[in-house]
Amino acid sequence: MRIYTRRGDDGTTGLFHGGRVGKDSSGPEAYGTVDEAVSALGVVRALADSELADAVLDVQRDLFVVAAELATDQARRDRLEEGVSRVDSSMIDRLEDRIDRIDSDVGMPTEFIVPGGEPVAAAIDVARTIVRRAERRAVAHLTDGPESLVVPYLNRLADYLYMLARAVEREWTPKRGEPT
Repeated sequence: MRIYTRRGDDGTTGLFHGGRVGKDSSGPEAYGTVDEAVSALGVVRALADSELADAVLDVQRDLFVVAAELATDQARRDRLEEGVSRVDSSMIDRLEDRIDRIDSDVGMPTEFIVPGGEPVAAAIDVARTIVRRAERRAVAHLTDGPESLVVPYLNRLADYLYMLARAVEREWTPKRGEPT
């Protein structure tokens, strides 16, 4: 089987469970941005220790579920299975639990944070900003469809990534001669 099909040469793309839309439509904009977030988190995972890498891999897998829901025509969303190709509340609950655990260990920052204090945290912050863009794209896409938990999930994910970056920075010790 070849990677190319030529079906998209006309500027359209196929949807999950059938149908085609313009590549510049709100759905491809939303799930394309989710794909960017998955890739940015791949950089984080490549840089991270095994515990953090495992946590990031869990999020990447969840984002495939988010993308599947966004890539399904709203009229066909009844075909989606919760937790497999449709976001469910347990996915949000897991993120909230992780946020609460980090908050209890690290606490909320009391001042503005400038990303870049530590390479892994900086990569997490880049992924967080992509997730926020995916959230905005999802809001635009999901305005007239059935109820969805995609936006709350992405909102919570951005919060989690913010706190995760802060936790990574807290564990980082500057090298000798670096500013503290």
